[in-house]
Amino acid sequence: MSAPLKETAPARPERPAAKVPVRPGDRRGEGVVLNVFSHGFLALWGLLIVLPLLWLVLSSFKTDTQIGGSAFGWPRHWSLDVFERAWDKGIGDYFLNTVIVLVFSVPLTMLFGSMAAYVLARYRFWGNRLLYYFFVAGAMFPVFLALVPLFFMVKRLDMLNTYQGLILVYIAYSMPFTVFFMHAFFRTLPTAVFEAAVLDGASHTRTFFQVMLPMAKPGLISVGIFNTLGQWNQFILPTVLMQPQSGDDPERYVLTQGLIQLQQQQGYASDLPVLFAGVTIAMVPMLVVYLSFQRQVQAGLTSATLK
Repeated sequence: MSAPLKETAPARPERPAAKVPVRPGDRRGEGVVLNVFSHGFLALWGLLIVLPLLWLVLSSFKTDTQIGGSAFGWPRHWSLDVFERAWDKGIGDYFLNTVIVLVFSVPLTMLFGSMAAYVLARYRFWGNRLLYYFFVAGAMFPVFLALVPLFFMVKRLDMLNTYQGLILVYIAYSMPFTVFFMHAFFRTLPTAVFEAAVLDGASHTRTFFQVMLPMAKPGLISVGIFNTLGQWNQFILPTVLMQPQSGDDPERYVLTQGLIQLQQQQGYASDLPVLFAGVTIAMVPMLVVYLSFQRQVQAGLTSATLK
């Protein structure tokens, strides 16, 4: 006889495994690790920037013997005579030429760039996007590809080795970035203010200069600082356009050219402290400008995304 069949109990459905709650301490530990890593990386990045600048400034107070004997040693005598020698050897003239060019090129770049960006951002007309992409494409165009035709164009205008020639070229090459930056900023400004000015009878010019432009002040400061830094450190354009064309033509070198000229004039009788002092003189104004307006730069970069 076969064995009696045994009834089996029905299978119970499996319960899902209980989720283990994440303790606040675990997330706190992950945040601490991330903060340590990020702060450590920023500290390392800061050292890589500050230490060369500090070494450059300290080397200005040394002599050739001290620099040759111990490049990382501490200066023995603190004196500003080396800066006076660097200024008398031409750094003063180069500094003045650079300031003259930037006093006109940066404000005009901001004015023309803001006007073009405002029209492209606020007014709809045929070819609007084409003009905007035309300006954006200019920011992607390497300056090296246009040096030869640019030289002959400026030469035909009889503006080689002139302030006005370099100013116009600086404005032209700074316009694409200025229009691109300010176009995005003007589009974030509230439309209600613009419409209210139009309803009050304000003209387009008055609306731009008295209403929209003051509201775009953070963006103007940010892009103005970037243009100042870029034009102050420009080397290839003044090297091509600011060369004396004859024996009677005066030298109008800017700082970047002047530092190279100062190094070449030394020849075998090197005076490294003077060269370091010249680089320090060229570097300090931009550091002061950026540190003075760093909050405005950060506000201008973030306000467009927060509005």
